[in-house]
Amino acid sequence: MIRHFSAEDLMDLDSFYRRNLVNCLSGYKSLNLIGTRNQSGRSNLAAFSQVFHIGAAPPLVGILFRPHTVKRDTLENILETKSFTLNHVTPAHYKEAHWTAASWEISEFEGTGLVEEDKGDFFAPFVKGSPVQLGCTLVETQTLQVNQTILLIGSIDHIYVEEKGLRMDGSLDLNILETVTVSGLDEYHVGEKLGRLAYPKPGILPVEI
Repeated sequence: MIRHFSAEDLMDLDSFYRRNLVNCLSGYKSLNLIGTRNQSGRSNLAAFSQVFHIGAAPPLVGILFRPHTVKRDTLENILETKSFTLNHVTPAHYKEAHWTAASWEISEFEGTGLVEEDKGDFFAPFVKGSPVQLGCTLVETQTLQVNQTILLIGSIDHIYVEEKGLRMDGSLDLNILETVTVSGLDEYHVGEKLGRLAYPKPGILPVEI
């Protein structure tokens, strides 16, 4: 049986129920740990599911932040230093990734046991053991008028990826890398590959490659 929710129904729901429902509607989402430091050198780490591709030439990534009406260390550190890292999560540390959302008085690295990794002279810290690590620089921010959500766009300046998951054509085998994804706010998954399909053409059902 299919249950229908109208826009009016949604607004009449308990806020906790509505939040959980709406956060699941987009399906599986990417999961990244964002590493930052403030100007004083204190590190911060936070799990984000609102990270997405913007473009490849130049390489750009987007992140959505909730309205800046309260203190948001990750956003404030990026605005201050222009530097951040994106780090894939694996089954070995998905609980620690979730734990970063606690209200720590100390660095989330120290609190959760995840290990900071510095690479070269890049200012923001990476997460040691992450199979895909990106070093990014702030390009611009936009405040969406519809709900004051902040869109942050960063350039991808450094890519570190475990070679076992890097295919000859440049694509990544996320199954081999064991990249974890998330649905809703608190349910984590490892993808199961169905198949990789050839470029689609009219009149021909795509075949596996």
